[in-house]
Amino acid sequence: MTAVAVPPRSVPRALAMAALCHGVFGLAVGSMAFALATGMQLGIGGLTGASAWLANMLLVAQFPLVHSWLLGRGRGWLARLSPFGHGATLAPSTYAISASLQLLAAFWLWSPSGVVWHAPTGAFGVGQWMLFAGAWLFLHKALFDAGLMLQTGAAGWWALLRGRKVDYGDMPTRGLFAACRQPIYLGFALVLWTAPTWTPDWLLLTVGWSLYCVVGPRRKEARWQRQFGERFLSYRRSVPYLLPRLFR
Repeated sequence: MTAVAVPPRSVPRALAMAALCHGVFGLAVGSMAFALATGMQLGIGGLTGASAWLANMLLVAQFPLVHSWLLGRGRGWLARLSPFGHGATLAPSTYAISASLQLLAAFWLWSPSGVVWHAPTGAFGVGQWMLFAGAWLFLHKALFDAGLMLQTGAAGWWALLRGRKVDYGDMPTRGLFAACRQPIYLGFALVLWTAPTWTPDWLLLTVGWSLYCVVGPRRKEARWQRQFGERFLSYRRSVPYLLPRLFR
């Protein structure tokens, strides 16, 4: 693809978006890892009793609802939400920022119950930490196989910096995508379920977001079917949905 002349003001805007996008993304990932490791006792929400449970359930619900809406009917809003203009080009970066802010809200605004059912200790605890780390590695590999530039939001600001259209990549079918069609959602669920500290807060979040990991990709696959047609249908017939196929 031939590059076009980049307006002088586009370069600092692209770099500013890069700093904002990856700064917020890194903070969200770190907060998620620490919050899950401590059984969702990280939050600063001060509610108690029924009010705390209601507020926490709303925090659980806001992520899948807004996340799915922005990928569907709300896609036009991404162009308007860009803090540096160039909305269509920066849409992947804006989407990554939105998802990161939602994660930060869920983990930091959470009202902890203070009840801990299980904390990792001894040899069993070591095994739990290893499983937790392995789930994160699986999720990272799934993001890499799907296209790390797009998944982290870098595709938007990188396109603006080079004066090109956003490269959304091809339909992923290699790596973990050869074993199941939705390895990112599977990896996300594994990270939730392998959290080493068990609390009522952790269970509420894990059940709620795991349901989204099972149902949410249906809308994504509907878009793939419209975009790739018979190629996706052939892929769907030969590769399972969520649980990997270990043997052919």
